[in-house]
Amino acid sequence: MGRLALLSVSDKTGILELARQLVEEFEFEIISSGGTAKTLQEAGLSVTKVSDYTGSPEILGGRVKTLHPRIHGGILARPDLPEDCSDLEANQIRPLDLVVVNLYPFEQTIAQPNVTVAEAIEQIDIGGPAMLRAAAKNFAYLTVLCEPGQYQEYLTQLRNSQGKVSQEFRQKMASKAFAHTQAYDSAIAAYFASLDGEEELSEIYAISGKKIQTLRYGENPHQAAAWYQTGSVATGWTSATKLQGKELSYNNLVDLEAARRIIAEFDDQQPAAAVLKHTNPCGVGVGNTLVEAYEKAFNADSVSAFGGIVALNQSIDAATATELTKTFLECVVAPGCDSKAEAILKNKGKVRVLLLPDLTAGPKQTVKAIAGGWLVQASDDRIENLTSWKVVTEKQPTSEQMAEMLFAWKVVKHVKSNAIVVTKDGVSLGIGAGQMNRVGSVKIALEQAGEAARGGVLASDGFFPFDDSVRTAAEAGISAIIQPGGSIRDKDSIAAANELGIVMVLTGVRHFLH
Repeated sequence: MGRLALLSVSDKTGILELARQLVEEFEFEIISSGGTAKTLQEAGLSVTKVSDYTGSPEILGGRVKTLHPRIHGGILARPDLPEDCSDLEANQIRPLDLVVVNLYPFEQTIAQPNVTVAEAIEQIDIGGPAMLRAAAKNFAYLTVLCEPGQYQEYLTQLRNSQGKVSQEFRQKMASKAFAHTQAYDSAIAAYFASLDGEEELSEIYAISGKKIQTLRYGENPHQAAAWYQTGSVATGWTSATKLQGKELSYNNLVDLEAARRIIAEFDDQQPAAAVLKHTNPCGVGVGNTLVEAYEKAFNADSVSAFGGIVALNQSIDAATATELTKTFLECVVAPGCDSKAEAILKNKGKVRVLLLPDLTAGPKQTVKAIAGGWLVQASDDRIENLTSWKVVTEKQPTSEQMAEMLFAWKVVKHVKSNAIVVTKDGVSLGIGAGQMNRVGSVKIALEQAGEAARGGVLASDGFFPFDDSVRTAAEAGISAIIQPGGSIRDKDSIAAANELGIVMVLTGVRHFLH
């Protein structure tokens, strides 16, 4: 009597080749269920259906197939324990040597538009996870495989070790099986949490992901790093198309996500461009054309833009591509790229060019690791409500100033706090980022803007604790200030603005970024 393998897979990739090798080369007998049994039988392989082996038919429309003592007894038995052997003999159960299972396509199902809850529920696998967990628990005695990519490695183990599999390999596969079921359950839990529509964070927060790429290193060469994908359906950066360029690095991906967040602020009806360095914008601009927006963003701080990351909210055209090739850039991301632009960009073959059609689709929560756990918060993706803004000065803003303040407010939201942004005519002129005090950020932004600041607006991500920054802004020629307010000394800043003839708007919302 040969060794026994149980094959029950939703993804049939490679299963026929594996089964054939098991039978013909290593004399395995195969038990299989449902569609897997049909696939193998149609290929001419000898297969025992699970229902025939257990003596129990599949019931409830296939919901119950493998949940049976003859299956789980064969998986969990310890053949070196006499009492287990007695149970196997008494119940006519054969111990399994191999369990190959992958799960119903739950994530692929919920990714489809307009999927119903009932449809999603039917793709929640019950028997599959039970078999995977049981086999993983009993790895000392059998092997569990949960992905097609593991099949050849298993066959290689058999060929190189006279039909045996090492304990180390079985344990490694068990670990992968537990990770597989954890990710599956996390996806289901996340789906049902999304149905609740509650703002509150859940009592239990699980993080799981599949490694899709080992990165050369992290922020520095001595730090190991890898890129993980959440779920089995590619979304976000894992779904991006790379037209050209070197492999993405850890720092590239961090900067690209920061660039995506900024450019997502701007409606694609108006061309917009952002140039970033170390997650902070060097320049952000809007224009009548994409090339105009890019030129404004680049020229806002061309020195810092060297070696930067560029995000565009419209497809790259030939004119914009030509400008992009005039300097050294690390990465460019846009929703698309026409054929002429693609040909032009090839002249700078090392620059990484990525296409991400939906730049606005980002995570609803952000996660940051700390010692002993992590912090989770809702993403700062609030849509600005201008009707809630308050003009608190005697001088009222013009419609042009309101539009400029909205632009500046969208930019300052994505600058490390303490953040100050000076803008005029739809382009950032000066950016003060990450200073330990707000006065320092004001001085940096105004110094960078220089004389161009006259008539411009100044945005602050947090309130002014004193009126000194307002007076400094007035000396530089700033005409309007937008800030959240909330200081016990707001009245001092408002009084200074009135005294100096500056417009001041309070948003009531702050945008700290740490």
